[in-house]
Amino acid sequence: MPDDLQKYEDNWETSMGAWFPGEKVTLRGKDVLTELNDYRWLEYLLFSVTGRYSPRLARLIEGMWVICTSFPDPRLWNNRIAALAGTARSTGVLGSAGALAISEATIYGLKPIKGGMDFLYRISEKLYAGEELGDLVSAEMKKYRGIYGYGRPVVDQDERVGPLLTFAQSLNAGQGPFTKLAFDVDDYLANSRYKYRINASGVVAGLLADEGIDPEQHYHLATLTFTAGVIPCFMDASKKPEGAFFPLRTSRINYEGTEELRAWGK
Repeated sequence: MPDDLQKYEDNWETSMGAWFPGEKVTLRGKDVLTELNDYRWLEYLLFSVTGRYSPRLARLIEGMWVICTSFPDPRLWNNRIAALAGTARSTGVLGSAGALAISEATIYGLKPIKGGMDFLYRISEKLYAGEELGDLVSAEMKKYRGIYGYGRPVVDQDERVGPLLTFAQSLNAGQGPFTKLAFDVDDYLANSRYKYRINASGVVAGLLADEGIDPEQHYHLATLTFTAGVIPCFMDASKKPEGAFFPLRTSRINYEGTEELRAWGK
C-alpha cells in the first residue's frame, strides 16, 4: 500500500459529519437531531454545503429552483430520460437518476450553472486590475465561442429573467456588484455583433456571488435542482402505453443499407 494511503486504512477522519448508532448524527459539529432538527430542507442543504445558516438565502435558492429549473416538459434534454424510463417501465429512481446524471451537461445544466459564476469572478478580478470590460468579454468569446450565462437556444429572450429579479428583490437581493456586472456584460453583448442576452443562469450566478457563494458551492447547491421537473415527466409517461414516448415508425427512416432481415442479437 502506498505510504500516503496507509493512514486511511480502516480509518476515515472527517469534520463534516458522522452517524453514531443509537446515539446521534452530527453535521459540521452540530447535532442533527437536537440542534438542526427545525431547519427547513434548503436551510439544511445550505448548511451542509457552506456551513452557513441563513433562512433568507435558503429561500432565495429555493425560489431560484422553482423559477429557473424543474420545468415538467418531457421534451427537455434531461426530462426525456425520465419520460423514456416511464414508458420503458423502469423505476422512478432509475429514471430520475439517469435524468440527473445528464443534467451535468456542457451546454445546459450544471456546467453552465457553475461556469457562469466562475466567469463573473474571473473578470471581476481583471476589472479590478484595470482591464476593460469589452476586451475581457471579447477575449472570452474568442477563446470559448460563448460565455456561460448568456445566450439561449430557440428564443433570444429568457422569460425567467424578469420574474427571477422580481423575486430576488423581494428578498433584498439583486443590487450587488456581481449582479450589476452580469448585466453590464449583458448590455455589452446585446450591443455587439454577438447579440447574446443574459439567461437565468447568468442572473443566478450574479445573485449568489453577491451572497458570497463560490462556484464549487453553487454547483453542489444546484445538484438536485432539476428533480422537481423530472419526476412529473416520469409519472406522466408511466401512464402512457409502453414504448409510447415519441415512437418513430421505420418508414420515416431514410435507410440505404442491406435489405437482409436480421435477427436481434446478431
